[in-house]
Amino acid sequence: MSEDLSLNINIKEPRWDQGTFMGRAKHFFMVTDPRNVLLSSDTLEDARVTMENYRSGVVKPGLTEDELWRAKYIYDSAFHPDTGEKMFVIGRMSAQVPVNMSITGSMLTFYRTTPAVVFWQWVNQSFNAVVNYTNRSGDAPMSVNQLGVAYISATTGAVVTALGFKTLASRLPPIASRFVPFAAVAAANCINIPFMRQRELKFGIPVMDENGNRLGESPNAAKQAIMQVVVSRIGMAVPAMAIPPVIMNSLEKKAFMKRFPLLNAPIQVGLVGLCLVFATPLCCALFPQKSSMSVSGLEADLRERIRETSPKTTTVFFNKGL
Repeated sequence: MSEDLSLNINIKEPRWDQGTFMGRAKHFFMVTDPRNVLLSSDTLEDARVTMENYRSGVVKPGLTEDELWRAKYIYDSAFHPDTGEKMFVIGRMSAQVPVNMSITGSMLTFYRTTPAVVFWQWVNQSFNAVVNYTNRSGDAPMSVNQLGVAYISATTGAVVTALGFKTLASRLPPIASRFVPFAAVAAANCINIPFMRQRELKFGIPVMDENGNRLGESPNAAKQAIMQVVVSRIGMAVPAMAIPPVIMNSLEKKAFMKRFPLLNAPIQVGLVGLCLVFATPLCCALFPQKSSMSVSGLEADLRERIRETSPKTTTVFFNKGL
C-alpha cells in the first residue's frame, strides 16, 4: 500500500552499493538496458513526475518500492543527471547497444577500401560526438559555434587517425588488418571525448561535498573524469571489435559462408551486439558515476576557498559523465 512506502528511500543514489564493482554493474545494466530506448514519452514523463513528487514528499497512490526504483532507472536512462533535461535519444547510454552494434558491425565488415573506412569512421565518430556531448559532466551550456568547432575537430582527428592505421595495416597480415577498426576507434576516443568536452577542461566541472553542496568548478576534476570515460569507452570497444574479427576470420573459410556471403554483415552485427550487451554496462561500471578526488588535488584558488568555507571537507565529488 502507498501509505506503507517509506519517504526515506534515498533515490538520489543508485539502488546498489556503488563502492563495489558488482553494485555498479547492476546499476548500469539497468541504465543501459536497450529496452529503455523504446519507452514512450508518456512513460518517461510519468517516471519524471513520480521522481519529482517523491522528492517533494508526495507518493502516488498504490506506488510500491520496486515501482519507485523502476521509475528512477527510467528517469536516469533518459534525463541528464546535472541539468535534468531529457537527453537526445541516440545519445542515451541505453541506445549504445542498438546503434553501436550497427555501426561497429559495418566498420568490421567494410574495412578494406579507403572510402568505406572514411565513411564508417565518420559515422561512428559523429555518433560518438553526440554521445559524448549528451553525457557530458556539468550544467554549463555550449554555444552552437563551440559545439560545431568541437564536432569538426573531433571527427576530423578521428578519421585521419583511422586512415593512418589503415595505411599501417596494409603492411600487416590479413588477420591484423581486421583489427584496424578497433585500433582506430581506441585512438579516436582519445581525441573525440576531450574535444567534445573541451569546455569542461577549460572552465571545470562542478564539485560537491559529501552532502551535495556545490563548492566550485575544477578543471582538474574534469581531467580525471574525462580520463576515466576514455578508459571505459575503449574497454567497451575491446570485446565488440576484437572477438568478432577472430570468429569471422574462421567462419569465412567455411563452405556455407562462401556460398552465402551476404550473411557476413548480419552475423557480424549480431556478434557485436552480443558483446556490447555485456561490455557496455560492465565498462561503465569500471569507475563510479559519482567520482571523487582529494581537495589537495584541486586548483590552488579553489583549494583555498574550500578550506575557508568548508574546512572539514577533505574529499570532493563530481559527476564524471559517461
